[in-house]
Amino acid sequence: MQDHFDIAVVGGGLAGSVAALAAAAEGWRVAFIAPKPPRQDGRTTALLSESVAYLSSLGVWDGVKPSSAPLRTMRILDGTTRLLRSPPVSFRSTDIGLEAFGYNIPNQPLFDALQAATAQSNLIERFESPLQSAEQSADSIDLLLEDGTRVTALAALAADGRGSKLRQEIGIGVRTWSYPQTALVLNFSHGKPHADTSTEFHTEEGPFTQVPLPGNRSSLVWAVKPERVDAILAMPREALNLEVESRMSSILSKVEVEGDIQAWPLSSLIANRFGAGRTMLVGETGHGFPPIGAQGLNLGLRDIMEAIRALRDAGGPLKAPQAVSAFNRKRLVDIASRTAGVDLLNRALLSPFLPVQALRAGGLAVLSAIPPLRNLAMREGMTPGWRKDWFRPAGDASGKQVGR
Repeated sequence: MQDHFDIAVVGGGLAGSVAALAAAAEGWRVAFIAPKPPRQDGRTTALLSESVAYLSSLGVWDGVKPSSAPLRTMRILDGTTRLLRSPPVSFRSTDIGLEAFGYNIPNQPLFDALQAATAQSNLIERFESPLQSAEQSADSIDLLLEDGTRVTALAALAADGRGSKLRQEIGIGVRTWSYPQTALVLNFSHGKPHADTSTEFHTEEGPFTQVPLPGNRSSLVWAVKPERVDAILAMPREALNLEVESRMSSILSKVEVEGDIQAWPLSSLIANRFGAGRTMLVGETGHGFPPIGAQGLNLGLRDIMEAIRALRDAGGPLKAPQAVSAFNRKRLVDIASRTAGVDLLNRALLSPFLPVQALRAGGLAVLSAIPPLRNLAMREGMTPGWRKDWFRPAGDASGKQVGR
């Protein structure tokens, strides 16, 4: 069995689902190679305004907005006991003319909405068998799935994550490194309103970050040393509630942890290049780093915007090699700078070296004291180089174009 498509999207997670919808919105026929995920994702994602606008253009945002909470203030507090401690720093969206920086949303409702949207599009055909091998030629990319299905496409978007099979098949190497940290991810309710404020406590083990959810609820990403994970997971729930409340200095009053806690070892990855032949890497296939500064999925969605734009500007999937070349050039600075910046921030927080602590504390002190620099940092952290015309109005859920 052999099927021919304009675009093959490999990977069925958040980035892959958005990539499939974005390609279909251009009127291209999409092979969505998307095995079911091994487990539900209990994490949340802070979607910045650019990402919210993009999901809205794809017809997805209205369905997931009720599950989200706006992010209007982002606050950094020094929770260390070190000699050199930084002053509190608050970033407010109103300071740069925004009602909110974006929204925090649980990954699972977003994933479910994206899955429903891809299923409704008559331009997207889903294949749940995993990719076995891939071969690129001058005219196409040929994909063999484990169930024997063969898919041929004019171009491909690799969105199959850090261990990407497609990236491996097209010969792109990666550089990886790990951190002495594991992220514990959980949701909790609290006695006081969060006032649409996210608070990141800097501790000797890494960030301890509370992010708003609807109502008097928040999500938490808690970086700890790997050897402490089992003891924390084994804590009686009442003791865990008190531990979380204490680490937050009771700023939200009484805490009650909800449901299960997930643990994710922290590491970083960056690809040697972001495309080859007729294939472009998007999302964590090309880059990955610790959950600091709301950069992860937002950076992945910028990959997708640029990939679609590059294909469109080149003349469509038939001209994929030209699009891949342009995509490589345009994504290099953004991805490399974000990866290096997050790595530097995380290492500076973990370092016991006094000069490094002084630089970190001094940098935050400057941001706290000088509003123009703080505003510049906020704008750069939000949407570097973004222009609203990076994407055209998307199609409806059926894949039919609207607003043209």
